[in-house]
Parts: sequence; C-alpha cells; structure tokens
Amino acid sequence: MGIVASAAMWADRARGDEPGPAAPADDNRAADGSIKKSRVLKISPGARGVTIHMELQASPFPAPGSPYKDATVLAFVSHRFRAEEDGKVAVVVHFHGLNGDVDQTVEKHQLREQFHDSKQNAVLLVPELAAHTLSPAAGKLELEGGFARLVTDALATLNLASARHALGDARLPARPQVGSVCISAHSGGYHAAAASLTQGQLGVQEVYLFDALYADVEAFKKWVLAGKGKSMKSRHKLVSYYTAGTTETNTRALFAELTTAGVKTVDEIVEGTLSREQLTLAEAVSIKTQLSHGAVTSDLNSLRDCLFASTLPRHVGSAWFASKTGSRPLDKRDK
Repeated sequence: MGIVASAAMWADRARGDEPGPAAPADDNRAADGSIKKSRVLKISPGARGVTIHMELQASPFPAPGSPYKDATVLAFVSHRFRAEEDGKVAVVVHFHGLNGDVDQTVEKHQLREQFHDSKQNAVLLVPELAAHTLSPAAGKLELEGGFARLVTDALATLNLASARHALGDARLPARPQVGSVCISAHSGGYHAAAASLTQGQLGVQEVYLFDALYADVEAFKKWVLAGKGKSMKSRHKLVSYYTAGTTETNTRALFAELTTAGVKTVDEIVEGTLSREQLTLAEAVSIKTQLSHGAVTSDLNSLRDCLFASTLPRHVGSAWFASKTGSRPLDKRDK
C-alpha cells in the first residue's frame, strides 16, 4: 500500500479510538518520547470555522535525536467546507518561521481569516516546528515519506467522532483521501517546505514562500522544473515574496534560471502591478514586497491572493475574479 493510499489505514486505526477525559501530558508518550496515539486535544469553534488542535504520531516532532518535543498540529476547517463526492480533501500546509509557534502564527498572520476569505474548499494545517528557537529543523519531515504521513495522519484524526461532531456540515468524508496539496511557508519555514518537496512522497501542486527563500534553492528549482509545461492542475507553481537581502538575491537568481529553462515566470518589482490573471496563469511568480518581513504574509492579504489564484477546488463565487486584467488592487487587511 502506498503512503498516499494509506489515509484509509490511518482512519481505520483512529476510528473508535476517542480519548476520554483530558489525561496528563505524558500518558500519550512512549518511553522514547514518541506519541502513542494520534488524538484531538482541543476544539475551538469560531465565527469563520472550527480550529482543532491535534497531537499526531506523524507530527514533525518529536523526532529521533532532536530536542524538540511538541507534537501539536493545528487544523482549521472553514464553515464553508463541504466534502467532495470522490472523498478527496484538498490541503494547505503552512510552516511557521523562527521564534514562533502555531498559535502565534495563526493569530499574527491571520491565517484563518485569509483562508476563510479565499473560499477554497480545503483544510488548513499548521504543524508545530522548532517552537521559539532559531532552528529551521524539520524533524520527521526530513525522513522519506514524512510529509505524506503527516497529512494522512492529520486527515484521519480530523475524522474522529469528536472532530466530526464539532465540524457538523463541514465534516470530512468518511474515508478521506489526500487531494490537491499546497505548501505555504514564512521565513525559516522554508526548510520544512523544501524537505516536504524532496522527501515527502506526496504530490504538491503549489508552494508559496513569504520572504522565505533563505536556502534550499536547488530543491525548489528542481521541483518547479519537474512540473514545467504541464496542465495547471499538474504543474508545480511557485510564488516567492521577498524583501531586501538574502531572499531577494536568491529569488532573483532562481527566477533567472527558471526563465532560461523555459518556465513561464512573471516578476513584480512594484507590488500590485501584476494582474490577477498573471498571478493565476504563471508557473512561477516573484514579488518584491513593500511590507516588512513580519507583515508580508498577511497585511496585503498575500496568502489569500495566492489561494484565490490557485487550482484548489472552490464552490463559492467571488468578486476577486471580476478584475482579471490590469494592475491588481492591493487590499490592506484590517487588524
């Protein structure tokens, strides 16, 4: 059985395995610190959807030889989500930057708000990395198949009875299978994104880097080239926002190589000059942002616009596509 196909296997293992009352933190840890059983930790309904904190066996950490132990993976499911008839669930995975954690990241970068506003029929996952450190370590994501195991484990755990009840009409299919996958990364999250592409054993359609191209440039280059010239649903689309410094140097060098190799690239030096149609059709997009490093993901709805311009499934209409051509409007996000 392949890793992608094993989503049903994870679901079979998890179904009927609901935790009872909250247990001490170490009750779900084996002697080596690994997680015994994937479980739902906390469910938080909100105006836009339901946030679910999970503890997963396949989370990036704990990992062999690593000092980082937090196995949290945050999921957000919009009230707009509806199960597809084929049982496939589209997923967006966001990797946070250095000195952060999942809860700070979701709040600061308004990930749930942007995700909901984009109206994509998908699930947002935010795995904990090396929280509150300067390490870009990716833990089990650096192992073969680590990313595929993370996503399938998350979908299976979101299908536990407590999560299904909380999600209501937005609950996942009974036996969820992995559908389209997009990766988003801010700052030091670049390494987890690159490891997911090179080691993950799961097809990824799009990657959004928010001032994050500090290293692993060759991994992103090879991934884009592997999808060159394919259909929009099969290509490997890269969007790289950058500020001055290393991310600008790396982005410009990468895009020069991609253009020479025949990839359909577009470059934006003054933010807002590319059209929404160009953002949608290009295979690789570079954007020099006017925003600060910490604001690039959210203040102008950058993640939302990447999702609007994606090939993720969407069943709700939007005025975003009314202005396809000409300089696109930059929508400043309310705090």
